[in-house]
Parts: sequence; C-alpha cells; structure tokens
Amino acid sequence: MGGSLVRLIAERADEIAARTGVRLVVTRVAVRDTARDRDLPLDASVLTDDTAAVVTADDVDLVVEVVGGIDPALELTSAALEAGRPVVSANKELLAAHGAELFELADRCGVDLLFEAAVAGGIPLVRPLRESLVGEDVFRVVGIINGTTNYILTKMTEEGWGYDEALAEAQALGYAEADPTADVEGFDAGAKAAIIASIAFGVGVRAADVHHEGISGLTADDIATARRLGYQLKLLAVAERFDDGTVAVRVHPAMVPDAHPLAAVRDSFNAVFVEGSAVGDLMFYGRGAGGLPTGSAVLGDVIDAAVNLAKGTHASLGSFGPARFRPQSELSSAFYLAVEVVDRPGVLANVAGVFGAHDVSIRSMEQVEAADAAPDADPAARLVFITHVAREADVQATLEEFRSLDVVRSVDSVIRVVGAG
Repeated sequence: MGGSLVRLIAERADEIAARTGVRLVVTRVAVRDTARDRDLPLDASVLTDDTAAVVTADDVDLVVEVVGGIDPALELTSAALEAGRPVVSANKELLAAHGAELFELADRCGVDLLFEAAVAGGIPLVRPLRESLVGEDVFRVVGIINGTTNYILTKMTEEGWGYDEALAEAQALGYAEADPTADVEGFDAGAKAAIIASIAFGVGVRAADVHHEGISGLTADDIATARRLGYQLKLLAVAERFDDGTVAVRVHPAMVPDAHPLAAVRDSFNAVFVEGSAVGDLMFYGRGAGGLPTGSAVLGDVIDAAVNLAKGTHASLGSFGPARFRPQSELSSAFYLAVEVVDRPGVLANVAGVFGAHDVSIRSMEQVEAADAAPDADPAARLVFITHVAREADVQATLEEFRSLDVVRSVDSVIRVVGAG
C-alpha cells in the first residue's frame, strides 16, 4: 500500500498541484530495511528505519500511517498529532480500538485525522458518512466488507469447492494470510464495522463491542441448500441503531436472497448499504482491498489534509457519546437451521413442538437425505427449516432443547436469513 501511494503521488503530483494549489512531496519514508530495492520513484536518502523521528521531523508537514496494528502505531499517531501534523491512516485495528480518543486528540490539536482506506479499501464510504450524511438519520448499515471471505464464498458457490479448498486458493492468490483467522472468523470485518458504527451513529464503538461469527464452519451442503432455496451465503457486517437509542454491531454469515444487490457481489469486491430515514437506501460498491485502490483512498485523504493544512483548518468528527448496546439475545432475525434426526414416526412433530414451545414460527421445512450413518444405527433424516423472524434468545433456547433430545443427532447449521418475514 505504501509503495502504491508513493507511485500515485509521483504520477499525479502536477495534476494535484494544478487543481488544489498544493504540491505533494514525499520527504521521508520509514521502512524496516533501507537496503532492500523497492523500485520506487524516490531518492534512497528519503528512506529511514527511524520511524519515531519521521513523525516530528522538520521537513514533514503531514504523516501517513500504514504500519498496521496497535503498537507502535498508537504512539506514533499520537506523537504526530501532538506535534501539529495531520495524520492519514489506513489502520482499522488502531481506529477500532482507540478511534474516539485519537479523534478527540486531533480536534484538540487542530489537525486532521483521516482514514478513508481503513474501512473499505478504495470505496469512498467514510467521507460520505462523516460529511454528506452527517445530518441524516442513519439507522442501519449492512455490507460485505471483507474481500477474502467473499472470495472464498464465491468459489464455494460457483465452483462447488469445500471451505478448505477455497481458502487454499485464496491464500495462493495472496487474498488470505497464512493465518487467516482475522478474516475468516470475522475480526477484520468487525474492526471495520466498529468504525462504521461510530461514524454513522456518533457513539464510541470499539472492536471488542462487536459480535463475531465467521465462515469456517460453513459447508458445501449449506451453500448448495442456500442456492436451491434462492439465496447466496455472504459474510455480513451489520450496524443498527434502534428507536430507543441502543445500537447493535455484529458480523456473521447470512443467507441473502438472490434478488438482493448484495447477493451479486462476487470475488474480492465489497459493497455497503446505508439506510437513512430521509435519504432511503444508498449502496457503495467497489474493490475493498488491493494496493492501488487502497492507495487511491489514502491519496484522497492526503490531498484533503494538505489543503486543510494550507488553509489553517481541519475536519472534525465532533464528540462521540457513550454507546448503549442492545444485547445480542434481544436482536431478531429469520434463521436457517439444519438438524439431523432419527428417521422414525413422530419425530417431526416432536421437533416442531420444540419450535412452538419457544415462540419460534416455522416459515418452511424440507427433508433432505442425511449423511450415511453407521450400519447398526437407526436411519437418519436431515431437516432444513427457515423460520419467521424470531428473537435470538428464543432461537437459542430452541437449539438448546434440540441438543437434549434423543431423537436429534446433531444441529448442523444455524445461519441468519436476510429478507425473510
């Protein structure tokens, strides 16, 4: 990302100067190894391994932080702001953990802290939320904001691959790290969702406040069943604000109807829906990762911060109030449930009775062939249910009772469903 930014500045410096009156010059770049050949349009003297010195150097007016993580990024960002240097960051982990305090510090120091690239790569989402929609009553943001998981789910859907095969392909292409946990378990999307919720709702949401469920437990059977029923499986980030002022922020797999625009988002692309009382539905779509798209987002912030600095002004996010979170158990959704049961008379009625006992209404049910059981075991059936919208607490109570029944061999899948009444 840093290299892409340097190249973009070199290519577009004249045009940027002509349009803004500000000429961007890269004066220092902190790297781990100054001897490595990077094939960048920079003089070697610009490279340094003294990161701390860069943020307060006399010839540095503005700092770009693409280090990642919390340490030493928090210390470096704070030092730059305190020294009166605007900071442009692509660091979602830092902002999801310490955003509110850093925004307050930037305001106190009278400089910008901009972070478009931290959320959805090259998609302009942060600026519309913090500027164009600042007067809008935004009550829900839903989106696909992790390209790695979307690529994996695309391959599982279109190629019929299992999870492990699709993950291996994503790793071979560089979409997934050797340790893919942050992506596939929803932590990367959760950090982005925390930032989105903070800006959209004006309250302090941290990554630790986000409910996470990943895609590693999804199977080819889940994908095939979803397709047969008219859905696509996606990892969604959902941020909601309710009428009582409480908020809920979560990341989880969901079955999205084929007719929904998010169902058509393939490969490593991202898409985000913003829902507001006056503006209605807005959709932002594009590449959520990659050196050039992310570098472009960083460059846009650099230009804004440089122009503001030249004018002696800065953009403010204002103060963030404390967030009041609605418990996950009190949220509502429709659900897809796959349950393997003993195939004998009366079992279906028994299972249906459990739903009714916990106020969970069944929208549809089908019986499909179960996996082969042991030769001496009773025949098995796989029951697939889609419920009407129900409280999470009631669905969890239903599942807990299922697991206590002798006729239930396993609860195989529990996936939320978008757009089911």
